[in-house]
Amino acid sequence: MYDVIIAGAGVAGSTAARALAEQGRRILVLEERRHVGGNCYDEKDEHGTLVHLYGPHIFHTDCEHVWEFLSRFTKWKHFRHEVKAKTADGLIPVPFNLNALRTVFGERAERIEKKLLAVYGEGKKISVLDLMDAGDEELKSVGRYVYENIYLHYTMKQWGKKPEELDRSVTARVPVNITYDNSYFTDKYQAVPAEGFTSMFEKMLKHPNITVKTKARLEDFVQVRSRQILFQGEAFAGKIIFTGMLDEFFAYKHGRLPYRTLDIVFEHFERDAYQNVPVVNYTVSEAFTRITEYKYLTGQNISGTTISREYPKAYKGKAGEIAYYVIESEKSRALYEKYAEEAKAIENFYTLGRLAEYKYYDMDAIAGKALQLCRRLSEEGVWKS
Repeated sequence: MYDVIIAGAGVAGSTAARALAEQGRRILVLEERRHVGGNCYDEKDEHGTLVHLYGPHIFHTDCEHVWEFLSRFTKWKHFRHEVKAKTADGLIPVPFNLNALRTVFGERAERIEKKLLAVYGEGKKISVLDLMDAGDEELKSVGRYVYENIYLHYTMKQWGKKPEELDRSVTARVPVNITYDNSYFTDKYQAVPAEGFTSMFEKMLKHPNITVKTKARLEDFVQVRSRQILFQGEAFAGKIIFTGMLDEFFAYKHGRLPYRTLDIVFEHFERDAYQNVPVVNYTVSEAFTRITEYKYLTGQNISGTTISREYPKAYKGKAGEIAYYVIESEKSRALYEKYAEEAKAIENFYTLGRLAEYKYYDMDAIAGKALQLCRRLSEEGVWKS
């Protein structure tokens, strides 16, 4: 019946399903949750506010072909995202920029700004690690401030680890922007789907060659015997695209990979606004990491406002828990590679996405990788007649 079985109907699985369906392949999508869209899923709460059930998502990209592909399934609301951090110095822009510099460093700010412009150039993004290693003491002081007030405590809450316990690539993602622009992203395209992410994914998956089953686990349909894939007990000559947790698929035979999960608590207020930006990060205080106010994301003109607070904690695989983030370190990468080797040994089995590849990806990068995989399968002529 099917040429491809895809585990997961999030960004990776839905994109791959549509691209392969348009190649004429018959696709079965199996999704464990009650809905499609993965962590991008959104729905209206009891007050009529469109909320992102698994935390805020804004689509942003410089990739033309990814933008064009997704634009087939939605109209967009162009959106300029702003984030602020609540520190002892008040609310300052994130990423740290020249506006934040003037708020924090006062009279010294003008002199430091000239040094930043001279050394790095206007509009540049500088890693906090590079600033902390700068030869100039004042530039170092900026790096230390960002590290201690924007990054350090937030990281310990988010990941449950000290920064030195994490892969250096995590710290390297913390920039200082040499600009007065408070935009969180710098990509050419920044938007949210006009009718919500859920609607976009539902349209993407609406194709005569695609069958979607929700509340369905891959393991309930597919088994692996001596590298051979069985579908409902029969040999399966098609392909599997897996977007979930590899350690779970292989029954944790090498041990559990570490992940972080979230408790997301929603609250409604009968007032026009709760905060003056979409997201405020609580970088030095509170048990939660951030507050999101959804009216800013969706542009809804309704009375009242709904916010969410995010409380990170270790993922333990309990019922209802969701693995939101992989924890990148040398140790976790080495453990993941054991599972990756298991996956490579299975004929026609492909891993795709954050969890399956145990790597941090933005939404556009995941969609891009899905399209790339589908092109590769087509170009290599790997389909059996």
